[in-house]
Amino acid sequence: MNVFRKESIKSYLGKDSHLAKTMSAKDLMALGIGAVIGTGIFILPGTVAAKTAGPGVTLSFILAALVCMLSAMCYAEFASDFPVAGSAYSYGNLVYGELIGWVLGWSLVLEYMLAVSAVSSGWSAYFQSFLQAFKVKIPAAIAGPMNLKNGVYFDLISILIVILLQHGMKTSTKVNNWAVVLKIAIILAFIVIGSFFIKPANYHPFMPYHFSGVIKGAATVFFAFLGFDAVSSSAAEVKKPQRNMPIGIIGTLLVAAVLYFAVSLVLTGMVNYKHLDVANPVAYALNVVHQGWAAELLSLGALIGMATMMLTMIYSSSRLIYAMARDGLLPQGLAKLSKHQTPNRALWAVTIIIAIGGGIASVDQLTSLVNFGTLLAFTLVSFGIIPLRRRQDLPHTGFQVPGYPVVPILSGLICIGMMLQLSSLMWIIAGIWFGIGLIIYFAYGYWHSRLNK
Repeated sequence: MNVFRKESIKSYLGKDSHLAKTMSAKDLMALGIGAVIGTGIFILPGTVAAKTAGPGVTLSFILAALVCMLSAMCYAEFASDFPVAGSAYSYGNLVYGELIGWVLGWSLVLEYMLAVSAVSSGWSAYFQSFLQAFKVKIPAAIAGPMNLKNGVYFDLISILIVILLQHGMKTSTKVNNWAVVLKIAIILAFIVIGSFFIKPANYHPFMPYHFSGVIKGAATVFFAFLGFDAVSSSAAEVKKPQRNMPIGIIGTLLVAAVLYFAVSLVLTGMVNYKHLDVANPVAYALNVVHQGWAAELLSLGALIGMATMMLTMIYSSSRLIYAMARDGLLPQGLAKLSKHQTPNRALWAVTIIIAIGGGIASVDQLTSLVNFGTLLAFTLVSFGIIPLRRRQDLPHTGFQVPGYPVVPILSGLICIGMMLQLSSLMWIIAGIWFGIGLIIYFAYGYWHSRLNK
């Protein structure tokens, strides 16, 4: 068995040449910001400040953004040189071979699908609390994750929001672009309003937990930036990918970093960091300074933030499943395109899986694997720049990671260091997940792969 076999680059690029190229750099940035800027911006700055970093949480966000930028540059080079669907899955196939590509694809299933299921469950809980203000209550039997002892069967709202967000990409792009604009406007409104209530005394001491607390805070808020890699899944549907893919990926991170920094700076200036360990610290701070109307506006922003994140990840998941089916590693019916040249079968498949996951499982159950899968993908993509540069059958005329080979190696080592910070239970669960993935590959994928023919 040759599990490290590779397909020619010309053949790989040809597979996706028929996909409709409709996305611009602006669309890519909206897609990325929709994925990255979610509920985290309304929660993490306060909780991390209270428990870990104090007002120094602003530095934590800067450090985390710098670490993510290393991986983002590696993704940008791959997407620029190799504009195909499938993100890290396709990159792994190109530089490592089929088995490693499959492992990377299996990692992305963790990041994309389970993350959406988790957020849909959270969106449901937030929406139900929003409805209570209007005296509307969902029957308990269909209002939460499955808990048969308490008579709860499934979460109807979680299922419905996933199905409602499932659209053709042309429609989704327009909806997502406007939703991102609205979300950023609400965040900017908080920054402007809150800046009038900053008390300089709240910044002292700036690092009450010392610089070690800032570093620990960076490891925590690192996960607030995840999602930028989803932009690379759309490479095959992007106009001028050599130019637009780096703008979309790196631009997403820069905008996210500025917004996270500004929100954390204003928040810790409005209220003493010791008081920010609450469920919604941003809304809490606005209520403290008697701006309740703005707190309600932020509630709307949180719902929009979660919705745009789900929209982006549903799209990215469908392109991942399409790419794996295109190569024969999953049933090839999932790679069939609609009359508009979009993979609707893959889109419906991931929608059903995500809706079921969000409808019956709790947020904690769903998020336990997301971090591991993401960091594994970051690690292999970072190290993959080295064999990519050695390929003589690529023009290498697009974006290139500066400081080669130091930057890609440093990026991979940092990601490994973060993986080692995860709990032993996480490693055990991940081992089971990847064991299942290997069984699927050797029982079906290897034998049905296009390379096997």
